[in-house]
Amino acid sequence: MAVPIDTAVTVHRTGLHPVGRRPGFGAYLVSLWRYRHFIAFDSRSRIDGAQAVNALGRLWSVLTPVLDGAAYFFVFGVLLGTGRGVPNFVAYLIVGVFLFRYSSQAIRAGARAIVANQTVVNAFRFPRATLVVAANVKALLEFMTTFVVMVVLVLLIPPMEEITWRWLLLVPLLLLQTLFNIGASLLLARYVARWADVANLINFGMRLLLYMSAVFFGVQRFEGLPLILTLMYLNPLYCVLEIARDSLLYGVDPDPMRWIVLSAWALVLVVVGALVFWSAEETYGEAR
Repeated sequence: MAVPIDTAVTVHRTGLHPVGRRPGFGAYLVSLWRYRHFIAFDSRSRIDGAQAVNALGRLWSVLTPVLDGAAYFFVFGVLLGTGRGVPNFVAYLIVGVFLFRYSSQAIRAGARAIVANQTVVNAFRFPRATLVVAANVKALLEFMTTFVVMVVLVLLIPPMEEITWRWLLLVPLLLLQTLFNIGASLLLARYVARWADVANLINFGMRLLLYMSAVFFGVQRFEGLPLILTLMYLNPLYCVLEIARDSLLYGVDPDPMRWIVLSAWALVLVVVGALVFWSAEETYGEAR
């Protein structure tokens, strides 16, 4: 039966909501979990794509930190002598370069995840945080091969280290480091999506962290500078490196304060980063 044109029609708005409206934070986290298979697929496919471009494929994920470590050893260990007083300086340097590079790559890629995938963001509706998390999962998967090489080098390069139960501490250490990377990526991605120039500041910030993390020198050279020492002890990436070195190289229990500082950074950044990123969810597809 046809309804006359001038007849009033009542529309029930129950269950209706504006298209693209940001969901509640809890609902957003649930939707992010539902996209876990997409995150895993996207991470693996990007790794396969990158390997197809380079003739040496995944080998570059190993060669790059090895070459970086060799360059740092020549400049800082040989020319500047920063390794004096550092036991097993070669392995000390390897651990520092490999682990720092993991965080550096993950945070840079995660921070640019929205900008780098703007076409997808504009075309489809999905929780944008999946792109940031996928970038970090990709970095973690790539690091697994590098991590194995790092452990093998530590075992083979004289003085060869012995395997102890403390090596198992690398599992929770990598978990906390990955949480820190994801939290930092979510926080920074919010602002890189708004102001692309922030990505350049991130590069500067990572270089500053490189020098404040004792990657290629011993922290004991700053014993007379308490302010510098305090800043380094509060640096989460310095904590990562010291825990790894104590566990892998020196067979001693890491300082509990390093665990506390790293855990605090990781947990706070994940929560704050997720909240800040979620608060701008509706804006990521807007034209700039």
